[in-house]
Amino acid sequence: MKLDFNDLEVNVAACFKGGEGEYVSRRFVDDNNKIMLGTLEPGSSIGYHSHDTDSEIMYFLEGEATVLTDSGEETLQPGQVHYCPMGSSHSLMNRGTTTLKFLAVVPVHDKK
Repeated sequence: MKLDFNDLEVNVAACFKGGEGEYVSRRFVDDNNKIMLGTLEPGSSIGYHSHDTDSEIMYFLEGEATVLTDSGEETLQPGQVHYCPMGSSHSLMNRGTTTLKFLAVVPVHDKK
């Protein structure tokens, strides 16, 4: 199945999950996954939140990301991945001077 983010609707979320600025994304959602192409402008962030019933994988494409996790702070560059396992929490910040662009995947976990 081919997904073209250029064909997907642009979503703009102000102060997403309690963060700063705007989180802009294009997303595909079905019963199995959420697949998102996201951007954060300098000074913008996604607020600290928990992944109690799912996990999240973020692959960074452009810019420098600062991620706050349960165990501290990480800085990630293009080509690197941040993984937030189920039961953990994180936030994402763009403290840089250029747009932060990333691909995020949130698999739907079996809740049996």
